[in-house]
Amino acid sequence: MLTYNIRGENLEVTDPIKDYVEKKVGKLERYFETPPSSEVHVNLSVYNDEQTIEVTIPMKNLLLRAEEHNTDLYAAIDLVVDKLERQIRKYKTKVNRRSRQEGAPKYVFAELEREAQEQREENYNNDENDIEIVRTKRFDLKPMDSEEAALQMDLLGHAFYVFTNADTDETNIVYKRRDGRYGLIET
Repeated sequence: MLTYNIRGENLEVTDPIKDYVEKKVGKLERYFETPPSSEVHVNLSVYNDEQTIEVTIPMKNLLLRAEEHNTDLYAAIDLVVDKLERQIRKYKTKVNRRSRQEGAPKYVFAELEREAQEQREENYNNDENDIEIVRTKRFDLKPMDSEEAALQMDLLGHAFYVFTNADTDETNIVYKRRDGRYGLIET
């Protein structure tokens, strides 16, 4: 069963907003045979009349994350749930295809650090000589192949993804190139 951690930034999270978020995100449970027991992290914010919603659902085998911006908060909530549904369908299709091809192996995804571009402009220090680390994340790297890492990177909407290569047991980075293809950095 999903539990919700809903926070507002420059916005009061009222009961109707909370109920709407829980109702919409709760519909994602229908995609799972057993309802996932996970905490849903929802951040709602308002900047210059633009509503932003960010939803993160860490699960045992998958990290779901989506972010949407809109002038209407309820529209942003609908859009972010649509994004999460697409991620789940894409993940399930990939796992089912791989199960048929390789005899049902289970792959576990690692969480990826957010890209530096997602840091808010107000956190940026304009002094070029001063480097300020504004966020640190720690996570376990799970073994997977480079194709699976590229899929997880696309699911999260990131430009790169750090993972442990299942074949070599070394840390690798897969990234999206400017030409739209993928690159692999082996350490």
